Amino acid sequence: MNTHRKHILGVIGGVLAAQLASPALAAGLPQLDIATFTPQLVWLAITFVVLYLLMSRIALPRIGQVIEERQHRIEDNLAKAETLRADAAEAEASYEAALAKARADAHSVMVEVHDQVASEAAAKLADLSAKLDDNLKQAEDRLVQEKEKALESLGEIATEVTRALTEQLTGGDVSDKDISKAVGTALEARQ
Repeated sequence: MNTHRKHILGVIGGVLAAQLASPALAAGLPQLDIATFTPQLVWLAITFVVLYLLMSRIALPRIGQVIEERQHRIEDNLAKAETLRADAAEAEASYEAALAKARADAHSVMVEVHDQVASEAAAKLADLSAKLDDNLKQAEDRLVQEKEKALESLGEIATEVTRALTEQLTGGDVSDKDISKAVGTALEARQ
């Protein structure tokens, strides 16, 4: 195993020696070489000026234009949204007004129908009351007539019953005049 390590270390050492012998590494880092500073600074200035001109003349105006367009679009959308919000508020107000008017109309129709039904009911009630009063008056008239008929026939019946009882009790005839007078007095006392 020791020989194996020695062999690997030998290969690595050879590669490092070959690398260190190259002229680029022997001189050190080229960007830090003082002799090459002037061309590096010139190229840095040229690259900076070109990039500055490209950015200021082409890229930044396009970016600014895109930002400005986006800002205008946002402002337009906000204005449209505000207009739509105002329209929605106006539509809501008109809806509420129409709803209130419909409620008031419905209430007035309901009151009108109620009054109409009440007046019709009152008219029917008055008509029914008049009919009932008329029927009651007719019934009272018939009752009075029937009472008078009954009283008239009651007088005749009472006269005959009295005659029959008197004849049976007394055994003799009693005059119709005396019986009618006694029955009339008794009936007048009852009324």
